[in-house]
Amino acid sequence: MNLNLVGGSMTNVTAVASQLSDNELIMGYRNGNYSDFETLLARHQSKVYGYIFSVVKDKDVADDIFQDTFFKVIYTINSGMYKDENKFIHWVMRIAHNLIVDHYRRINKMPMVANRADFDILETLRTPDDNAEKSMIRTQVRRDIRKLIKKLPEEQRRVVILRHYGKYDFKDIAAMTNVSINTALGRMRYAIINLRRLAKDSNVSIDL
Repeated sequence: MNLNLVGGSMTNVTAVASQLSDNELIMGYRNGNYSDFETLLARHQSKVYGYIFSVVKDKDVADDIFQDTFFKVIYTINSGMYKDENKFIHWVMRIAHNLIVDHYRRINKMPMVANRADFDILETLRTPDDNAEKSMIRTQVRRDIRKLIKKLPEEQRRVVILRHYGKYDFKDIAAMTNVSINTALGRMRYAIINLRRLAKDSNVSIDL
């Protein structure tokens, strides 16, 4: 399970940060102290991942749902939509639960229909509309891209995640990863090159 969502080691959590409340860590993260999010993640990752895995019973699926959960957490906090109610972990667990439900909805098979005299097989056949089909395609593309991102070198993977999931600009990414803006841009460029190569080798169609 790869948990390097925002870079750095999960074990390098300062004693001071570990004493802060969830909301204090969120405020610190909003104010540019990005290591506070690592502390927050380290504090709750076992509980969240444990719950997801206990339901889906599949490591790859659990990994994907766990990452999607914290991508959504990052996006919500960055967009200013998160409300401090001292219930951070409950909110995160709801997000994880909803993503689990979405997962099972996507893989749900056609339901069994009880036999009856007036049963018409045509009643159960529905052709997906264009929007549903496009949604399924987008979901599969996102899955494929996540799998490819996991294969990137760590420094490139970190930039891709921060840029496309965290929605950070390259100035912030450079500061968070302790490199120059040109280096951050270069890592992104090489990441795209590598993703294209990986996609080609894996026969995956992505638009980069």
